Amino acid sequence: MDEKMIKTGEQVCLRLITGNDTDLIVKWRNNERVRQNFVYRVPFTREIHENWLQTQVFAGRVVQMIICEKDNGNRPVGSVYLKYITEDKSEAEYGVFIGEDDATGKGYGNETARLAVEYARDLGLKRLILRAFSYNSVAIKSYENAGFREYQKLPMVECSDGIKSDMILMENLLQTERANS
Repeated sequence: MDEKMIKTGEQVCLRLITGNDTDLIVKWRNNERVRQNFVYRVPFTREIHENWLQTQVFAGRVVQMIICEKDNGNRPVGSVYLKYITEDKSEAEYGVFIGEDDATGKGYGNETARLAVEYARDLGLKRLILRAFSYNSVAIKSYENAGFREYQKLPMVECSDGIKSDMILMENLLQTERANS
C-alpha cells in the first residue's frame, strides 16, 4: 500500500482511513469478538459506515485511522479513532479495535494506544476519554499502559441487543502527562 503513514511503531503503523476501507470495517465490525465490545451491536452495513465517513470523518468530527501490521506488508488489521467531543477540539473520545482474529494477542492494541495518544498530543488535544466494558480486562490494561485512568463506573449499560454490562470511563490528561514526562 502506498498510503502515507501518520504514526509508525515497531509492530504497527497508522494511516488515515479512506472509503476503500469500507468493506474491511464492515467485516471487522460484524466479527462477534469485536461486536461484543461495542454498545451498538446491530449488524453493521456498508451504508452505516459510508454515513459515518460522510457525517463524521470527512466532516472533520473524527480522525479515523487504519492499523496496519508492519511485518505483513502493512496489512490492515484494525481501526482506531479520535472523535472530538468539544467544540474547540481540545477533547476527544478514543476508540480502537483489532478486526483480524489472527492479529490479536500480539501487542498491536498496546502499541496502537501509545501511538494514538502521541498523535492526539500532536493534534493539541488536552484530554482523551474512552468507554470500556468492565469484562474487557485485556483492553483496560492496554489503556492503562497508554496513560488512561478510570474516572467513573457506569453500572449495567444497556447495549442495542438488550444485554446489560458494567462499563468504566477512562481518561488521559494529555497536557498534564506531557508536562510531567
